[in-house]
Amino acid sequence: MTLSERIKALNWNPIFLYLIIAFLPAWILFLLPVLVRLIGVEDTSLAALIGWSLAMWMPGLGAILVTRKEGKRINKTLGLNKLGKKRVYLWAWLVPILAAAGSGVITWLFGWGEFDSSFALIQKGMEALPETANISLPLLLAIQIGASLTLAPLFNTLFALGEELGWRGFLLPKLLPLGQAPAMIISGVVWGFWHTPAILQGHNYPGYGVLGVGMMIVFTVLLGVFFSWLYFKTGSSWAPALAHGTVNAVAGLPLLFLTFVEYPKGGALTSVAGWMALALVIGILYGIKEFPLREVENVSRETMGNELGPDRPLPNAIQIPEPQITSEQLDESRYDK
Repeated sequence: MTLSERIKALNWNPIFLYLIIAFLPAWILFLLPVLVRLIGVEDTSLAALIGWSLAMWMPGLGAILVTRKEGKRINKTLGLNKLGKKRVYLWAWLVPILAAAGSGVITWLFGWGEFDSSFALIQKGMEALPETANISLPLLLAIQIGASLTLAPLFNTLFALGEELGWRGFLLPKLLPLGQAPAMIISGVVWGFWHTPAILQGHNYPGYGVLGVGMMIVFTVLLGVFFSWLYFKTGSSWAPALAHGTVNAVAGLPLLFLTFVEYPKGGALTSVAGWMALALVIGILYGIKEFPLREVENVSRETMGNELGPDRPLPNAIQIPEPQITSEQLDESRYDK
């Protein structure tokens, strides 16, 4: 069965409904700072914080509503009722930290930035503190790094879960009849494009406009492969949510140690240097034969029902076993009602 035939065989109705719910209200919320500015408010930071935080839960809302419409159990369908392999959560937390650190090292190695021994960015932050704070630079640096590595990932997970319920918990399994690689890539492209209104306002790639949207898509495809691996290994949306929360916490940490950064070539995890670090992560996973995954069968048994059979592997990007069942058949038996 060719890829085009598998695309035609997908049950598109729930996917389209999900995308409408995930995109439409989120894009309105992303545009909240613009709307606030139109009524004469100059400082739109609060509007961005509220609107963009709420937008992160629109993919999750879409996944919950469509799953409920299909008559399936939300907790089990979206991978909320279990954690899966506990050791995977160490990778969900550690890999984004190492990738962010790697982006900083790559930035320095390629000459896209210089090491800043004065920590000018931290000193600038200290200037905004009240005089009574009396915090030394090393202490403030330690607090910043410590919070970014511990408390911030946990707090961010609450918001990141909204996205991961949609992108990994709902959309990725819906696309799996296409094969593992196409499902990961397509869901990553959709995820990146979803950020368009925020990117056009200067988020992540200020000044790059439409090109910035394309750069965001490259970033989300690479990051989405790792998040998908976490989902496949655990069958749970919690693992990619923790990784997503950690990324949001540590993506900008390299900038604390760098100056004269040529962004977006180098600097944060969203830069080209970050892409290289994420590509290295994917290469390592491929090198240790983590792709294509047979562990994804555990996900398919629980989320797609037993129609695949006890010994039937999930289709992957390299070889599709025959006979191939349709996505409608998968969808009918995908979850216990």
